[in-house]
Amino acid sequence: MAVLQTIRVRLGVLITVLIAVALLAFIVDPNQLDMTIRSLSGANDVGEIDGNSISYQEFQKDVEYYKNIYTLTSGSQSVSEKAMDQIVNTAWQNRINEDFIIPLMKESGIDVGKGEIYDMTQGKEISPILQQDPAFQDQNGQYSRAKFAQFIQAISSQGADVNGATYWKFIETNMISNQYFTKYSSLLTSSSFVTPIEVRRDIEENNVTSNVDFVMIPVGFNKDITVSNQEINSYYHKHKENYKRTASRDIDFVAYEVIPSEKDFQDANKEIESIYPKFEKAKNLKNFLSLNSDTPLNPYYFSANELQQGQEELYNFAFKTRHPNCLAVYKKDDRYIAARINDVKYMSDSVFVQHIMLSADNEKQADSLLRVVNAKNFSSLAQKYSLDKNTKVDNFGDIGWLTQKMMIPGMEDVLTYKLGSIHKMKTQYGLHIVRVAKKTKTVKKIQLALLTKAVVSSKATYQTYYAQANDLVTKSNGKIELFNKAVEDGNLPVVPANNVKEGARKISMYEKTLEVSRWIYKAKEGDVSPIISINNQYFFVCALKKIKEEGYAPVEDVKDNIKFVLMAKKRADKKLEEVKAKIKGLNTLDEIAEAYNTTVSNKDGMAFGSINNRTFDPNLVGAVAAAEPGTITGPIKGIAAIYILKVNTRNTGAFYTENDAITRESQFQRYQLSNLPYVFNELGEVIDHRTKFY
Repeated sequence: MAVLQTIRVRLGVLITVLIAVALLAFIVDPNQLDMTIRSLSGANDVGEIDGNSISYQEFQKDVEYYKNIYTLTSGSQSVSEKAMDQIVNTAWQNRINEDFIIPLMKESGIDVGKGEIYDMTQGKEISPILQQDPAFQDQNGQYSRAKFAQFIQAISSQGADVNGATYWKFIETNMISNQYFTKYSSLLTSSSFVTPIEVRRDIEENNVTSNVDFVMIPVGFNKDITVSNQEINSYYHKHKENYKRTASRDIDFVAYEVIPSEKDFQDANKEIESIYPKFEKAKNLKNFLSLNSDTPLNPYYFSANELQQGQEELYNFAFKTRHPNCLAVYKKDDRYIAARINDVKYMSDSVFVQHIMLSADNEKQADSLLRVVNAKNFSSLAQKYSLDKNTKVDNFGDIGWLTQKMMIPGMEDVLTYKLGSIHKMKTQYGLHIVRVAKKTKTVKKIQLALLTKAVVSSKATYQTYYAQANDLVTKSNGKIELFNKAVEDGNLPVVPANNVKEGARKISMYEKTLEVSRWIYKAKEGDVSPIISINNQYFFVCALKKIKEEGYAPVEDVKDNIKFVLMAKKRADKKLEEVKAKIKGLNTLDEIAEAYNTTVSNKDGMAFGSINNRTFDPNLVGAVAAAEPGTITGPIKGIAAIYILKVNTRNTGAFYTENDAITRESQFQRYQLSNLPYVFNELGEVIDHRTKFY
């Protein structure tokens, strides 16, 4: 337990550091779990990996394991939504690693042996997983083989702590998994060889630049262009891979936002006004606010400049009122606020602090040092006596700049100390001899006690909006045709949302919409939902317009897109022939520009391989690279325009070197490696239905 306590104190939650590959994350909703399981009628799989189904019961064991790791490392028995999100995601990704990715790596000849594991803990190649863990670091933050050996000995001894063994199993699994991924990445990187010809071509394509004049003639719109169904079908079959899609849904919905009524505002005002007299007289404001206010006492001390930014009422009260006592209740947005000054200090925004840290019981030595220490010998005494042996500072004993927000607990008073002053103080880490080496200007700062009351919607207000949503549900009677009529008759604000993915937590502008996603993936096309409550703030009524299954989109779904592409191509072809005829006999770009009532554009330094060319039509860039200098080239068909160009000069430089080419290739390799999780998911045919449960 001593090791785990170290982890809690020094790092907090370690679990997020140890995830080898991160994919999508989902949040547990225990209130819906049993209902979901029952509705599935036994089909309670959370997903599929490499053809093998993963049942909820099986996966939940993984989740409980990682939840246990979280509570061990955080010291907290409660799990927030965000933490649960990480836990479920970690459990899922490690399941993919163990069931598919690592076996795949082993098939390619990669393995991690026992000797190698020893080397990662005690040898020359210490695993980064261990190096990052504070439980195995010395006082200078470096990995300690001795500490690791003590940890292993402790969990191996008779009567050893079970939690320590559990934690080591977690660390070991992640350490080995990380080693597999490191080796696999190294294998891919080493096997990606760039030939000298490729390097030379890359250098040439970037160093050969052109100064070019060109005339751009927009293709424009031609209403006479038509596209037949046969052409659409032919294009679709030739480019079918472009229309592969994941499952999604198209919906229309009406969202009823629950907004506090005027009576809700009046009730909140009455409540805070009734408390205000006691607030004026309260002796212990911290306790009073914890019992009566939505806002606890904030220990922060505000300067005048800080309150001037958007807190005009508090600024005037704290710094403009001559003898302030309490600020009467006022309304700001959806809150009522009263204020009282709790404390006033003259302090700096930041101070540069040095310290000599001693054990908490070493008062005698602290007093002795306090008598002899000064600015000249502070660093040397810190090097000799301080328990803080941090060498990554300019001078021994330096802590650095401290502010209210970046403060060592217990050292808050340093902000009020005079420049150069030396003091003794105690923190949770021990006794400190501290010196203020530098500081910013001392200013007046005020600690404010705020009595606040948020205006919340009452039960009656909720019922009002619920009744409106229920009216739409009743009129729709589960049918989209009736839904459409009801929203039209009632002039209701319908929000369309297309291509909604399973497990979507944001639909249109609305957050936390997982329940909406769950409904639409159980519903049939044309269904209308019951009322779906979102975050106690909205009532949703949804109509499922279209179900789009995973696979190839049918031609009917993409025909408008294909029609647009084909019409653009036909318009460009027709415009090209028109330009050819019109510029026949014209000998200069100026003449061509005049014929189309436009101007000649110029671009200097255009190189075929440069990433800076992305703002230009790639057809223009290619034509420039191939054009004969000094002659008019074109017309060239571009994406949305026709180009006629002349390369004035072509220069060969040496600014793009072999190192640049190799660096660029390395960047491309890193990009490829970053896509590995998606490649593995594709190869393993990973199907993820966790949102049915989490």
